[in-house]
Amino acid sequence: MTFAATVLTLYPEMFPGPLGTSLAGRALAEGRWSLDTVQIRDFATDRHRSVDDTPAGGGAGMVLKADVLAAAVDHARILQPHAPVLAMSPRGSPLTQARVRQLAQGPGITILCGRFEGFDERIFEGREVEPVSIGDYILSGGEMGALVLLDACIRLLPGVMGAASSGDEESFESGLLEYPHYTRPVDWEGRTIPEVLRSGDHARIAAWRKQRAETDTRLRRPDLWERYEGARVKSPSGARQRTRDED
Repeated sequence: MTFAATVLTLYPEMFPGPLGTSLAGRALAEGRWSLDTVQIRDFATDRHRSVDDTPAGGGAGMVLKADVLAAAVDHARILQPHAPVLAMSPRGSPLTQARVRQLAQGPGITILCGRFEGFDERIFEGREVEPVSIGDYILSGGEMGALVLLDACIRLLPGVMGAASSGDEESFESGLLEYPHYTRPVDWEGRTIPEVLRSGDHARIAAWRKQRAETDTRLRRPDLWERYEGARVKSPSGARQRTRDED
């Protein structure tokens, strides 16, 4: 079944963009996923085709109108009645690899791209729209975030990556950052590939990789490490195991 992507945007010309090249582009050409863009401005009702207005309560910038957004979302629901609708917003929940895997296993996705100061909040109350964020920073609009989200999903579709196991040991799949990688030449500017990776001892290599993944996560992403440690101290039944400090 083809993974169908619908993007609601004021700038449909931004798509497929980089998704038209490399793995995603080849998969698009092969029909493993499809892309449909919808111009939000087509759902404006006044003669100026207005999609935004000034913020209620005052303030800088403009806000995308709930009635226009709702009409666009309703149209997308007709195109893809079973696809979840996600809105790219810095106020949304952080996008995780687990959520990406859920989305990639579904029939497709509809993405609503924001601009200006963002969305009239009532769109999330009046329609089933999930706000998501790709990071703690601000972009000019949701289109770049939509490209990121789509790329994350597309690479997980069957047949897109060369081997089905290619994504199994990457960062975030196990709650950790991925271990570091090396390749030839063995010696580069006096820096050599760690001996254990040249040993041929697969058990030692696996142990080294796990240790490095844990160390790098603890040092570089203490937020991930805290969640990982919390998961490790739970028993299979879900009850928290006693730690040494509690004995």
